[in-house]
Amino acid sequence: MNKNSKIYLAGHRGLVGSAIFKNLQSKGYTNIVTRTHKELDLTNQIAVEDFFNQEKPDYVFLAAAKVGGIIANNTYRADFIYENLMIQNNVIHQSYLHKVKKLLFLGSTCIYPKNAPQPMKEECLLTDTLEYTNEPYAIAKIAGIKLCESYNLQYGTNFISVMPTNLYGPNDNFDLEKSHVLPALIRKIHLAKLLSESRYDEVVKDLGVDTIDDAKNYLSKFGVSKDSVEIWGSGNPKREFLWSEDMADACVFIMENRDFKDIVIANHEARSGKQSNEKKQNHNLINTESSKLEIRNTHINIGTGTDISIKELAEMIKNIIGFKGQFYYNMTKPDGTMKKLTDVSKLHKLGWQHNIGLQEGIEKIYKWYKITDGL
Repeated sequence: MNKNSKIYLAGHRGLVGSAIFKNLQSKGYTNIVTRTHKELDLTNQIAVEDFFNQEKPDYVFLAAAKVGGIIANNTYRADFIYENLMIQNNVIHQSYLHKVKKLLFLGSTCIYPKNAPQPMKEECLLTDTLEYTNEPYAIAKIAGIKLCESYNLQYGTNFISVMPTNLYGPNDNFDLEKSHVLPALIRKIHLAKLLSESRYDEVVKDLGVDTIDDAKNYLSKFGVSKDSVEIWGSGNPKREFLWSEDMADACVFIMENRDFKDIVIANHEARSGKQSNEKKQNHNLINTESSKLEIRNTHINIGTGTDISIKELAEMIKNIIGFKGQFYYNMTKPDGTMKKLTDVSKLHKLGWQHNIGLQEGIEKIYKWYKITDGL
């Protein structure tokens, strides 16, 4: 990409998109095109076609998606599969028609089977049953991967798919009913600390209620008091967390430095166990592979390659925030999958590794939350 290339960033207001937008600006890209959902409904085929006819972007980051937690995914199953399929189909197809130089499609590691071998390699995609509650969302994202692969193989496009692990960072969702585990723990422990220090005005302001009694009644539903914080399950499941701005840096790095053919070559070398040194051999590899062998699993995991138990995570957040109370592990609630760790060896081989460790990242996001009230 050149600094003046026209870049369309779909989903620029979300956790993922806002981090990519910030990274692009920091690296001197000045021609970034964005649209809010009100300005452009990406599920509308005609509207997306009109947008591409008007703007004619050179590069596309497809970070727009309908996302949510376990309850939302399981309740609005039709919405999650329909809207995400429509967004992907419209943007990817128009990118092909308008000869976009490169597109980056962002998915999620929920694409992998519920009981995938750990750490999860790209090649374990479609080898077993998906986790039920987010199956429609995962199927939509798998379709996006296959859409990119298929357009590349049939039409010679340069569309790349990346699958980030659990993300956290600025513009995260701290809603106690809808947020993921890390931002939820930060807010719950923060509010418990305020209660323990009788900082009632701050609690009322944070929750947007009228009185401290209203606040306490509301927080009781989530197991938050001045003395303790409830955590679902045993605390033993392990999860991997990546700072969202690191994820954005990986995405921009791939767009600047890697092409679809590089990923095919990396997959070929991994299977054959030897490195391809001849440029001519590498140049012809896609045509050779597509005519003789199957090309699949060309997506790239983006993560840290390390994980932490929910119990350890809670203790780390507790120490950073300075809460002196206790945790109550509610064993009547589900643990979920016990381990979800990505194999990031392909990403490392392509030349990128993460920079922000979990301790530093939590300190940064807690500071951000206090400044913005997380809302």
